Amino acid sequence: MFSSELGAQYLLLSLVAREDLLDMVLPHDLCSHVQNAFRARHARISVPHTVQNLAILSILFRAGFLSSVTRGTPDQPSPIEFHAAAENQKRIWADLKYRDDRPVLTGMSLISKPSKPMYMSASEIRRICSGRRAQNIKPLGMGEIAVVKTKDREHEWVEAREAVQLSLDGEVICRAR
Repeated sequence: MFSSELGAQYLLLSLVAREDLLDMVLPHDLCSHVQNAFRARHARISVPHTVQNLAILSILFRAGFLSSVTRGTPDQPSPIEFHAAAENQKRIWADLKYRDDRPVLTGMSLISKPSKPMYMSASEIRRICSGRRAQNIKPLGMGEIAVVKTKDREHEWVEAREAVQLSLDGEVICRAR
């Protein structure tokens, strides 16, 4: 009887943990969504509103890969309607940028995977920014950026070169070129 109660508790805990995992939005969803939208020549995309998605899209905007980033609902980008919408209806809209009818962003790939997170010290991030390898990560090329998630609350999501300037270490999430 005792072991069956423990088995039932274990099953319940594993189901709760699995449900939390399914609710969590992983960065590879955003990377593939943005890359596929550029390849399909879409003018605008919308993604679920999360701190992670907003941070990554803001970094892409600051780097010049996107024309604009705004909040809205599934129907349209509208900051006014965003505040009145339910939590599951909140979206982030991004206008994609093209130059001479070619996408500005040519590729976006995940560096840190759920099975193998890539944490780097500030000196290792400096290495990949200055053209050298670090932890089997290829260096950043011209016009390429990397998104870093740090433990610093003020600068939680930064571009790799900003992390170097601020001497912050963290998890290198993805790269865009």
